[in-house]
Formats: sequence, structure tokens, C-alpha cells
Amino acid sequence: MSSPRAKALDRLGLRGRLLLLGTAGLAVGLAIGGLLLVAVLRSALERAVDESATRTARDVAELIDAGRLPDPIPSGGTTIVQVVDADGQVRAASLGGDRLVSSVPSRTLAGSDGTLGYLPGHRFGVGEVVRVVTLPAGPADDRQTVVVAAPAGEIADSVQVVSVGLLVGYAVLLTAAVALAWRLVSATLRPVTALRQGAEDITGAGSAASLPVPLARDEIHDLAVTLNGMLARLDAARGRQRAFVADAAHELRSPLTSLRTQLEVAAAVDGRDVADLLVEVQRMTRLVDDLLLLAWADDAVPRRRMQVDLGDLVRTTLLRYTDRRVPVTLSVEATPPMLGDPDALTRVVDNLVDNAVRHAASAVSVQVTAGPVLTVADDGPGVPAADRESVFGRFTRLVDARDRDSGGSGLGLAIVRELVAQHGGTVLLGDADPHGLEVQVRLAAEVGTG
Repeated sequence: MSSPRAKALDRLGLRGRLLLLGTAGLAVGLAIGGLLLVAVLRSALERAVDESATRTARDVAELIDAGRLPDPIPSGGTTIVQVVDADGQVRAASLGGDRLVSSVPSRTLAGSDGTLGYLPGHRFGVGEVVRVVTLPAGPADDRQTVVVAAPAGEIADSVQVVSVGLLVGYAVLLTAAVALAWRLVSATLRPVTALRQGAEDITGAGSAASLPVPLARDEIHDLAVTLNGMLARLDAARGRQRAFVADAAHELRSPLTSLRTQLEVAAAVDGRDVADLLVEVQRMTRLVDDLLLLAWADDAVPRRRMQVDLGDLVRTTLLRYTDRRVPVTLSVEATPPMLGDPDALTRVVDNLVDNAVRHAASAVSVQVTAGPVLTVADDGPGVPAADRESVFGRFTRLVDARDRDSGGSGLGLAIVRELVAQHGGTVLLGDADPHGLEVQVRLAAEVGTG
């Protein structure tokens, strides 16, 4: 099961994930760089203060070794100097320094390695923190320690100024980098978007289509070329399959016609009972015609367009259903002429009404309303909502309609959808009132002008 974090990343999309990854990496890199810069700056400033204090301590130590230590000890600026002996007594101090009490305890001086680091400034009579450096001096029988305290408040001030500047620059740079990264990622993924849109335009019927190939010679270019090669091979395979179906159906029509004629002659001359055989021949002939029609539909063969009055076409088509086992009623509203193929639309009406008559319990109703919309309803068992998409598949029969004696081949609704799609329309299945199946065909409202 995906975690909420994974689901959130999925919602971002590829562009968002790439931008998030790049921004996170840049933010971490800039943060680490800023911290290192502040650390280096602090270290450099501390080293400069310590070196200055160390030079002062060495100068005082030379004076002690030469026996010329003045009191007060000269020091530059606000630097505080004390000379402390082994007993912790202050031998001399600079102006402002404590001449009675050592600012650093004796035990601390005994363990000092030269640099004590930061100490509170109040020990040396100043209000800011100080950096303290110690240096041993004097003869072996009179060891002394030079203590130099240099004000270090400017170090903290300098580090703070640089830190604030880095934070402001960090925010500005990160924002600019995100904007630039967004443009770069968008430009990089633009060919992918073009490939997706090109793939959506490929319907799988008609002339071969190909995906747009980007000009850049990169991995996306290679992918587009590979996919176009695959599409060409698939289109060639589909073409061979459709040609085989069309050829086979076309070649079967002649022997089936001949067989039907012979059966009719045998029935008329010899009085043989060939009714069952004629039904099977008619069924096979219808199946062959359906296969041939689907082959033409798959090839998207251009159909003739002319003005069609849908109401008159349906009225004429239903004249063939006057002697069926259930009555077929018709309701027609006045609709403007549309551009369409009369033969294809007649086949749509035939298939829908045949299907309705086959499954109806007592009646079939046909309506033509403005839109134009063709509605065919029956009071049969209907089609469950879960199966209303699958019934448009070729050779699809529901469990209660698989009996071959019902006369269905499983191609009727598939043909209806193909022909209606060629007219820019849609086919919807629903529940009839009070029960049964209602098929609604919505055709493109294209009005003929010629």
C-alpha cells in the first residue's frame, strides 16, 4: 500500500518531482556551502585575533626575559595584559587591567596550551567577550605567565552580518534557481508532452499515424523514432489482418449466394424441407457481411455524404418490421436534414431494431428526436450496468444471449458503434421504462447545405 508521501509525490507529476528533487538538492548544497563559509569566516577572524594577541604576549615575554618589564604594560587598543607568577600573583598589568587579582585562575593557567579561547569579558573589566592567549616567560626559577585578552565582540558582529547576508542571498538565489529549473524542466519535457498528445491523436484506424519527432538528437528523439517504428510495424500487421478478413469475407459471399440459390431451387422443385439450412445460410451470409463491413470501418474508408432526413430513413427502414413477433412502434419529431451515409445509418437502425426485437418480451419502441437522437427501447431482460461497455466488443454475447438460436453473432453493437463514430456520434445504453434496454444514438448535428 502506498504511503501518503508516495501518493503526494505521484500527484506532483514528473515535472514536479524533478523540480522538487533539484530544488531540494540545491537547497541542501547552498545550506552546506553557507555553513562552511560562516565557519571558515569565524575561524579566520578568531585566528587573526589570536595571532595579534600572541604577538603582544611575545613582546611582553621578551621584556620579562630582558628584565625590563614596565608597569603598566603598554598594549594597543583595548587589549588587556596581565603577567601572573606561579603563585597566582599579578606582577604587572596594562592600563585597565586588574593589578591585584588574576583574571584567569592559576589552575586554568597551569593546564593552558597557549590559547584559552573565549572567556567572559567581565573578568578583565570589559563588557564584551574576549579571546584569551597565554604564553610562559621568565627564568626557570621564576616562571611567569603572560595573559593577553583581546576583545572578540567584532567577530560575532561580523559573523552575524555575513550570516544575514547569506540568508537573504540564499532565499533570492534559491527562488531564481527554482524559476530557472522550472523553465528548463518544462523545456525538457515539452517533447514528451508532444509525444503524449500525438499518441492521443492516434485512433488505430485509417491511415498510418506517427508521433512527432523532436529536433534535438537526444534520448527523447531516439524514443520517438523507436515508437514510430513500432507503430509502423503494428499498422502493417493490422493492415494485413484487415485485408485477410476483407478478402476472406468477399470470397465467401459467392459460394454462400450459390448455396442459398441451390437450396431455394431444391425447395421449389423437389419440395424438400430446407428451412433450417436456409436459416443457417442467411446467418452465415449476415456474418460475412458484418465482417466485411467491419474491415471497411477499420480502414476508415471514406463514405459518401449526402443530405439525410433521419426520420424518413427510420420510417422507411421500419417497413420491413411489420410482421415481426413483437410490434415495433415509431415516434418521429421534425429534425433538420443532416449530412451522412444513408446505407450506414440504415445499417445502424437495422442492427438496433433487430437486437431489440430479438430480446423484447412484448414490444419495441423507436423514437427520433431533435439533436438528432435515435432511441430504441425494448422490454426485454436488459443489460446489467457492469456489462454495458463490454457488449460493444466484437463477438461479445452475454451469458443469457449465447444461444446461437437467438440469431446474434455478437457483432451488431460493435458495428453500430463504428458507424456512429464515423458520423461523429456516440452510443449510450441505459434502462428502459419500466424495464428493459434503451439504446440512445446521438449523431453530430451537422446540417447539409448542398
